[in-house]
Formats: sequence, structure tokens, C-alpha cells
Amino acid sequence: MTPRRFEVPACGRTLLIGDRPWLMGVVNATPDSFSDSPSEEKTLDKRVALAERLLLEGADIIDIGGESGVTNKPAVDAEEELERVVPVIERVAAELDAVISVDTYKPLVARAAIEAGAVIINDVSGLRDPELADVCAETGAALVVMHTRAKPKEKLLDASMDGRMLADVVEFLKERIGFAVSRGVSESSIITDPGPDFGKTPAQTVEVLRGLGEVEALGHPVLLALSRKDFIGAATGRAPREREAGTLAALGWGAARGNHIFRVHDVAACRDFLTVQRLLDGREELPSGALLAEELRRESGS
Repeated sequence: MTPRRFEVPACGRTLLIGDRPWLMGVVNATPDSFSDSPSEEKTLDKRVALAERLLLEGADIIDIGGESGVTNKPAVDAEEELERVVPVIERVAAELDAVISVDTYKPLVARAAIEAGAVIINDVSGLRDPELADVCAETGAALVVMHTRAKPKEKLLDASMDGRMLADVVEFLKERIGFAVSRGVSESSIITDPGPDFGKTPAQTVEVLRGLGEVEALGHPVLLALSRKDFIGAATGRAPREREAGTLAALGWGAARGNHIFRVHDVAACRDFLTVQRLLDGREELPSGALLAEELRRESGS
């Protein structure tokens, strides 16, 4: 599938999306993310170092979030979320010149994040707060519009939506896009996200992904947050940090379709996967004189 190319305005930048898959690397500025190792240090320096490593590994966007998506803990108030994300965004923007998105549904946090250097608002609430659209309209930030019927921090699994979830996703995104535009958001600044796992059972997520062409037909770049998701765990019986192989399978499926942005935790593995996939598909070439460096021929000591 030949992907459509998009020029996405984002706070004075133009993001050229579609020539190849983009990877969005995850930096959690939270103490309770389900995907972080409990032993990992959670200091500002460590988070900036993680962002730098993700960029070196091939991330195109750094997604910084200050509230975990886990549903067994209450929401973080805006002031605390600000304290978590703004220092990280400021340093990543100043020191690494990265394209930064902020994972938030709170207008106050979004505005402060943009002032600190973020250019994309990754809203996992489906524009539950209309003021978030106003912030994007006023600042020129790009906006991720995601499908979910669940409130933030709410777990919603409704078996009655089996067989109807795809249609709900398409209609919801269509309505939310129209709403954002009515509030002054540039239509070309909108990115869609079908919301895998958000307000969906694993089977419903699979239903939506199988019908993703209907989301693509809305005419916006598609963000797929597939990394370590519940549907992969349900299919493989693996815990979050053991889902790399399943994540790569989902990534390969999406990239072959021509989807645009993939939010992932293991950037290096995903970049390697895409590099080899594109080489074998004929979308990249290996120079005829390319040889394996001697130090890469075998492991040390073997």
C-alpha cells in the first residue's frame, strides 16, 4: 500500500509524514507507568537521557506524559502533572531539539507544555474538554484526536459493542474532527488515533484494526499506539514487558498498510524491524559494496 503524504503544521514546524513510518518514543514522567521497570530511576536527568537514547535509536517524536493510563489509581491534578512534564519538555526541547508531543487531556497542562517546547497534543480523552481544542487553535499545535468512550482513568469493557466498535470509532472520530475544526483547529493539524485498548476489549481492538481502512479514509495521518497493548497480551499470554515480539508483529502489519506514526517503547527494535522490512520490500536499497563490519560478525568471546 502506498501511503498518503501529509504536511502537518505544528507550532511553526511542518511535519512531513507518510514517506516512511514515524516512530514516537515514550518517556513517562510518572512514578506508576505499567511499562516501566520498578527498579528504574525516575529522575529528570534519567528521563532526558532516555529521550536522547530514543532519538539516537531512531525516534522521530518524543511523547512525554505525566499521568499513567492505569485505571486503578486516581487522576493526577493539573498542577502536579505540570511539575512532572514541564521540566522534561524544557530540557528535551532545549538540549535535543526534538519534535515533542505531550500526552495529556488537560488544557492547563497542554498550554504549559507548548510554552515549554511541545508541538503536538496527544489527547487520549477524545477532546472531552473543549478547551483543549482551543489551546491547539490558539497555539498552532498539532492535535491527536483519539477514539474512546471511557473517561480518563476509567476502564470500560462493553461486550455489547462487539461487531459495532469499528463503526463507532469512525463516527466518533468524524464528529470530533468536525468539532475541533469548529473551534479553530486547522484540519491539516489533526492526527487520528483509533484508540487500541481504550474503552475496548482485546477482541474489539482487533476488530477496529482489521477495519482500519475506514479510519484512514477520513483523510488524516493515523497514529497507532500498539506497543505492549492488552490485545497482544491476550493473544500471547505475555506480561507488558514480554510483548516485544507481538508488538513487532503489529508494527509490521501496520507499516505494510502504510500507516504513519507508531507509538512504541522499544524504539531500537522497531527501527531495526522497519529497516529490514523496507529493504526486503524494495523500498530501501543496500549498496552493492556493503559489508558487515568485522566487530559485528560475532559476539565477544564466542
